[in-house]
Amino acid sequence: MPFDFINTHLQARQQDALLRKRHVVQHATARTITVNNKTYLNFASNDYLSFGDEAVNLNDSHALGSHSSALVTGYQAQQKSLEQYLCEQFGYGAAMLFNSGFSANSSVIKALFQDKAAAQNSAIFQDKLNHASLIDGAMHSNAALVRFNHNDLNHLRSRLEKSKAQNKLIISEGVFSMDGDTAPLKELLALAKQHNAWLMIDDAHGFGALGKTGLGSCEALITQTLPDILVITFGKAVASSGACVLGSKQFIDYMLQFNRDYTYSTAMSPLMASHTLARIKSIKTANDKRDKLNANIALFKQLAKTHNIAVMESNTAIQPIVLGCAEQTLQAADKLKQQGIWLTAIRPPTVAHNTSRLRITLTAAHTEQDITHLVKHLVGAIA
Repeated sequence: MPFDFINTHLQARQQDALLRKRHVVQHATARTITVNNKTYLNFASNDYLSFGDEAVNLNDSHALGSHSSALVTGYQAQQKSLEQYLCEQFGYGAAMLFNSGFSANSSVIKALFQDKAAAQNSAIFQDKLNHASLIDGAMHSNAALVRFNHNDLNHLRSRLEKSKAQNKLIISEGVFSMDGDTAPLKELLALAKQHNAWLMIDDAHGFGALGKTGLGSCEALITQTLPDILVITFGKAVASSGACVLGSKQFIDYMLQFNRDYTYSTAMSPLMASHTLARIKSIKTANDKRDKLNANIALFKQLAKTHNIAVMESNTAIQPIVLGCAEQTLQAADKLKQQGIWLTAIRPPTVAHNTSRLRITLTAAHTEQDITHLVKHLVGAIA
């Protein structure tokens, strides 16, 4: 029978405790989530600053849709204002908006190496724990893909020294989404300069939550040297959706010519762009929320240590507990749900084989009692 492989693969996923399912969420905030008429403490949200619980109040209203591609009639004043504001904050020459971070990451890499002749003399150096969107972009580009061990500067240096490529692009994340640790940005920039390479950073989980004014992992670099390409997304701490790619004017002009996702997608909604800009301006002064988030992170790490819970080395809102076995991780997540705690069991292929984990995400909305309750029941769930 045609397409018998579909059922075969589904059965295999089920047997390996890797089958993915969707849950209809009736209501969600940064602190709680309601599924099937039951409300849980939510420790799976990326709304790190709990801005998703707050309405954006604008005096004027904008059209819901942009109605066409940005290269037809979809590029409107609201999108331009958002791009300009971000360029001014970081100091980049130009920017372009995308409807998702995945599209931004993958399409930028494909477009940059669209010229096959140039790509034959090009290489992409990616951290092995980079997001799927970055890996997919490289795999579907015409350039060579070279992987280096996670945050291993010596391994990257060795790879760069062995490469004969003329065009070298190093790609990493500001905050790694499944481990919660951060990239050594200054060292990566120094290596890039030494080897005449470009550096691209995806700061999806850093933007909004990190930095003195919430500009993310790269905020401390603004007065020094920034990555050649910076991708920030709005679906995490900004509690919106979409993404922005920042770079030089020449680079963005190149993207406008050759980025197929941008050319052939309806542009970001002007309503979304205006609301996102207002939210980012609020984030700039949200020091109280960032302080609360950092206090919650410190409290969780302290309590986890007290109860001998092995949490990965992370100082960000992402606090993973690696259990290894996918089935055991699912069982632990189910035990926690019985105690009113919603956690996601992260399993392959999202993470490497035998590294299934409970991915805890903390927000500014959580109380000390919430975190104490979580740690108390984690002890029993992972025993």
